Amino acid sequence: MTITPEEATRFASSFDTLVRTLGTAILGKPDTIRLVATAMFAGGHVLLEDAPGTGKTMLARSLAAAISVKHSRIQFTPDLLPSDVTGVTIYEQSKGRFEFHPGPVFSNILLADEINRASPKTQSALLEVMEESRVTIDGTAYDVGSPFLVIATQNPIEQAGTYRLPEAQLDRFLLKTTMGYPDLASTVDILGGAAIRDRSEGIEHVLSGDDVLAMGKIASTVDAAPTVLEFIARLAEATRDAPETRVGVSVRGAIAMVRAARVWAASQGRHYLVPDDVKDLIGPLWAHRLVLEPEAEFTGTTPQAVLGRALSEVPAPRERASSPIGA
Repeated sequence: MTITPEEATRFASSFDTLVRTLGTAILGKPDTIRLVATAMFAGGHVLLEDAPGTGKTMLARSLAAAISVKHSRIQFTPDLLPSDVTGVTIYEQSKGRFEFHPGPVFSNILLADEINRASPKTQSALLEVMEESRVTIDGTAYDVGSPFLVIATQNPIEQAGTYRLPEAQLDRFLLKTTMGYPDLASTVDILGGAAIRDRSEGIEHVLSGDDVLAMGKIASTVDAAPTVLEFIARLAEATRDAPETRVGVSVRGAIAMVRAARVWAASQGRHYLVPDDVKDLIGPLWAHRLVLEPEAEFTGTTPQAVLGRALSEVPAPRERASSPIGA
C-alpha cells in the first residue's frame, strides 16, 4: 500500500520536530542532522568523517537521547578485539555451562568512535551486524535489537594511527558525511554555553523506537515511478563505466539510494519521488562507494567529480506534478 499525502505530511512534521530538537544541541548543522535522520528512518548506517572536536560524538548521543532508546559507545583503539565489539561466550563454572555475554553492539544506537583507529580485523567484526542486525558467536545467531543504527566516526585517513576502511565495510554505510566547523554565529552560541559539558542531557524525548520503526515502514511505501528508478540505475551504471573508477556503485548502493530517497521525499511532505531527491543525496550516498583508479587519484580526480559528470550525462526524467496516487 502506498503512502497517502496525509501520511507524508505527518511524517514531515515528526521529522522536522526531530531535526529541530537535535538542533538545540548541534548548533548550525541542520543539513547534517537531516542526513543522519534520513539514514535512521531508512534503516541504514552513518559514517561521519571529520577532524576531532567538531561534534560527531555529540550528534550520536543527542540522537539517542531524542528517541529514548538503548545506546552504547565503543572507543576503537589499535588493541581492541572483535570480541570486545560483539561479545564472547564464557564458561560459567558455578552454572556448569557456557553463557554468552553480549558486547556493546547489543543496543539500538551504537556509536563506533574513531572506527579507523582499530585494526581491520576488528573493523570487520561490524560487517555482519551492520548488514543483518545480528551477530553469530560459536554458531549461534543473536539479534541485536530493532531499530539498530551504527553511527561511526572516523578521523581523516591522513592522520597518524588510522587505517583505511575496507571497501566492503564502506559499502555497508548508507551514507557518509561530515560535520565541519560551525559558522561564526553558532560558534559564539556554543562558547556562550561552554559551562554545559553535555548538551545532549537537555534533549527532549520526541520519538520512541517503535515510532522510528513505524515511520520507516511508512516511508518505504513512498511512490517510486519506473522513470525515477531507471534514472537511479543509469546513474549507477555511469559510475561503473567511468574510466576513472575501478569500482563503481554496486546494486546495494542503488538500493540504498531508493530507500534513502523515499525517506527524503517523505521528510518534505511528498508521497512520491522526484529526480531532485536523487540529486540531493547522490554525494553523501555514493561518493564513499567509489574506488578510483590510482592514475585518476594522482591527477586529482575526486568521487564527487565522477558523480557530477554522471549527473550531467544521464538525462533526468520529467518531475511528476503533484497528483493523486496512481495518476
